Amino acid sequence: MSALAAPAALVQLLDQPGVSDVLVNGPGVVWVDGSNGLRRVALHLGDAAQLRGLATRLAAQGGQRLDDSCPAVDVHLPGGLRLHAVLPPVAPDGPLLSFRVLRRRAFDLDQLVACGTIPAAAAPLVTDLIQGRINFLVSGATGAGKTTLLAALLGMVGPAERIVLIEEASEIATSHPHCVRLEAKAANAEGRGAFTLTDLVRQALRMRPDRIVVGECRGAEVRELLTALNTGHQGSCGTIHANSPADVPARLAALGSLAGMDQITVATQAAAALTAVLHVARQPHSSNRRLTEVAALHLDGSGLVAVPALRLTTSAVARGPGWDCLWQADRWPP
Repeated sequence: MSALAAPAALVQLLDQPGVSDVLVNGPGVVWVDGSNGLRRVALHLGDAAQLRGLATRLAAQGGQRLDDSCPAVDVHLPGGLRLHAVLPPVAPDGPLLSFRVLRRRAFDLDQLVACGTIPAAAAPLVTDLIQGRINFLVSGATGAGKTTLLAALLGMVGPAERIVLIEEASEIATSHPHCVRLEAKAANAEGRGAFTLTDLVRQALRMRPDRIVVGECRGAEVRELLTALNTGHQGSCGTIHANSPADVPARLAALGSLAGMDQITVATQAAAALTAVLHVARQPHSSNRRLTEVAALHLDGSGLVAVPALRLTTSAVARGPGWDCLWQADRWPP
């Protein structure tokens, strides 16, 4: 990250193996997250004015504006780094800078099994999910490992298939030989030139995709995604923020409302488009991320529900009531 317009000590910290996040909570307060969990480090990046100057320079380096009229920014920087910065008065205790290191290493299924992210007993199900061309979502909280799992799954797709990968910024590192990327573009200082995820989903439909992948579904693009998945693009997938698979239907409904869709429409479209939810979670007091549940999505009398099909712990794998739903012949090709 030598091209980063930041103090050398900060660059060295970000370059350390295993570091995933560096959090600057105002002058003299820096925390780092990684393989050893969250811990405070002795790093002083200056007073409030100097931190503001650092945040402003980095935002400009990423082509974004950060000042009193625009006191918060989310920007991708050279070297695979994402910065979120907030200035006073929105951050009353001083400028807040949150750095996320986007690792470019692509893991495969065997490696995720070896490190415990995917229990060995669940590996056959995950393999069948990809080979069976099932539409699915990977859910979890921020930093739970959604992107890592999705990238590994995409690497299992047959090389003769064309994947169109849509992201707000390139984060998914996959080894698939025929994966083309579309990346959203923010508006310029005049508020023009934006190209949103919704725009990208529409473009992807014209690019002869075998599978469409939305790196993170977080807004009105859910309408175009559900439409795409209901027009024959089997094996498509994406990620979504949710506390558990059971919360995914409500999350989809909330996103659908941003696109002017009512709850019934979202439920029926999602039930027809999506079969499974794979949930990943970060383990308490640890840096380990793990696949904890696979759920089946379907409609019942109350609307769209996610029914547990497989519950995964460090010591056991248990089938749930949604297991048979996953294996319906009309939804899962043999």
